[in-house]
This record gives sequence, C-alpha cells and structure tokens, in this order.
Amino acid sequence: MRRSRGRWTDEQVEQIVGNLLRGGVILAAGVVAIGGVLYLIHYGTTSPNYHVFREERSSLRQLPGIVAEATSLRRRGLIQLGLVLLIATPIVRVAFSAFAFAKQHDYTYVIVTLIVLGVLLYSLIGS
Repeated sequence: MRRSRGRWTDEQVEQIVGNLLRGGVILAAGVVAIGGVLYLIHYGTTSPNYHVFREERSSLRQLPGIVAEATSLRRRGLIQLGLVLLIATPIVRVAFSAFAFAKQHDYTYVIVTLIVLGVLLYSLIGS
C-alpha cells in the first residue's frame, strides 16, 4: 500500500479521522469527569432546590469565560469546557476532512465538506 507523493490514501484519512474523533471524545469525557468529581466532592451532600431557578453565571455562557473558569480549576468551568470540547470534536473532524480532500485533490468533496462546515458553524454561532 504505497501512497503517491503528497497524497493520502483513503485508509490513512479514515485512520486519522477515527483517532481524531476518539481522542476528542476521550478528552471531553475526561475533562467532564474531573469537573464532575470536583463538583460532587463540594456539592454532593446538599439537596437541590428545584423551586428556585438560578441562571448560570454569564462567565459560563461564552468561550473566554469558560476557558478562564476551567484554567482556574473551577468545577462548573471544567464541566462546561468538556462539553465545548465534545461539541468541537465533530466540527474539527469536518474541517480536517476538507483539508484531507484537498490534499487528495478531490475538489468536489472539498466544496461539499466546506458547505457542511459552514452549516455547522452557522448553526453553532450564527443563529
């Protein structure tokens, strides 16, 4: 199985994409688990009050705030960061696929993949 110079085989791309998805999910799960364990250590013995709605802090609703909270090892920030990583994993996969298709000189798939990436980003950010 030789690859031509500068091009990737389909098997190589599939291997990289699989590792990318696997790594992203494992990383996200690990970050959420760490945040969850820290959260349970601190709040595990308290009873929730479902009669009062408490809005999430504004720092946990935008990426810079989430990153700042997570780097400070705050429990909710770690959980939020893990969820952001989980959401970002398929987006990174689609972006990598566009790059891989370009490297394989398969421009029809590059265009289709960029359209899919645009729809994903629009649904995440635009609306």
